[in-house]
Amino acid sequence: MTGLLVLALLGTLSPAHAGAARDPLQRDADAVRDSGVTGVSVRVDSPRGARTARSGVGELTTSAPVPPSEYIRIGSTTKTYVATVVLQLVGEGRLSLEDSVDRWLPGLVRGNGNDGRRVTVRQLLQHTSGLPDYIADVLPDMSAAGYLKHRSTTHSSRQRVAFAMTHPPVFAPGTRWEYSNTNYILAGMVIEAVTGRSWDKEVEERILRPLRLTRTYAPGDDPRLPRPHARNYQQFEAAETGGGSASGASPGSLTDTSLAYLPFDGDADGSLISTAADTNRFFSALLGGRLLTPAQLAEMRRSVAVPDTPGEVPGSRYGLGLAWTPLTCGGGYWGHSGSGFGYLAWPATTADGRVSITVAVHSRPADETTATRQIHAITDLVDHAVCVQPQRQEGEGHRDRT
Repeated sequence: MTGLLVLALLGTLSPAHAGAARDPLQRDADAVRDSGVTGVSVRVDSPRGARTARSGVGELTTSAPVPPSEYIRIGSTTKTYVATVVLQLVGEGRLSLEDSVDRWLPGLVRGNGNDGRRVTVRQLLQHTSGLPDYIADVLPDMSAAGYLKHRSTTHSSRQRVAFAMTHPPVFAPGTRWEYSNTNYILAGMVIEAVTGRSWDKEVEERILRPLRLTRTYAPGDDPRLPRPHARNYQQFEAAETGGGSASGASPGSLTDTSLAYLPFDGDADGSLISTAADTNRFFSALLGGRLLTPAQLAEMRRSVAVPDTPGEVPGSRYGLGLAWTPLTCGGGYWGHSGSGFGYLAWPATTADGRVSITVAVHSRPADETTATRQIHAITDLVDHAVCVQPQRQEGEGHRDRT
């Protein structure tokens, strides 16, 4: 998940590139591949139509290409769908962004200095709550053997929150920004407390059906990806093996992580499966004003600064389940990346919703340097694709209130 895994893969695993691609999108997809990922797919939707590019392989053992129109895990991109439902409920007058978490989930956020009476729904959606992230508690062994051992373990939302409550707050609510998946576990629970239905049922009814996103869904505890899909691969820093079988990995090699890691791939913070086409359609509808009223969309885009890190473009900002990234040509784009063991999804949409891009990569490495290089290749691709499009740059993140 974003903010959790800064993981990437060795560049020597990339297939050789036979000559420079003339198409800029294909050239940039090849550059992402050459940064060390096994496979990558890109889709751009704009008033000019749809464009796609694929590079690398979709399966290492057969060297089969990345399939077209593939299913992908979108990880923390799920958070934008959840935030959209919360804001729809706010627009309907059923809750307020200033409601405390305790109003809807009384007594749940307690312990070690955590207090749901002091945390608001807005702070959950914007990652300014200070609540600790539960993720480390469900990663007892960051190795291939650990992935294989724990990938089928399931936890309820309450159990995930309980893990987080064993740690003190990271900061006082509203004083800083720091990414915490616990925030969106709670946001999903707030949706259920308000509506009487689970967050994924509300996402389906309010977003997926109206937009006809027939290839987007929450899989629950089913760890499989539907076909067609590329295989996902994770490089673990110090994996233990039982003799180097295909199901394990020696240090520095790749583990097939196409099956979900259910301890953190199964809830409102990052469980959705989708396609690039569906993801683009969702963000285009959201930024184009088809899912939220102007007032609620404005709330979603009221952003705070994100601390500069190797994995972020300097000057990035975060709204309510929606991130803003600056462009070299001026202005910026909105989206929300999502990652997990062996995958990364990077959606990007212009402020008016007219141009949408989704990049999906199918491997992640163990070292931060490689991971940063790969993210730079992805952001360069998005920057090039957006900056060549004729568009209005309005309502961008740097104009939002801090």
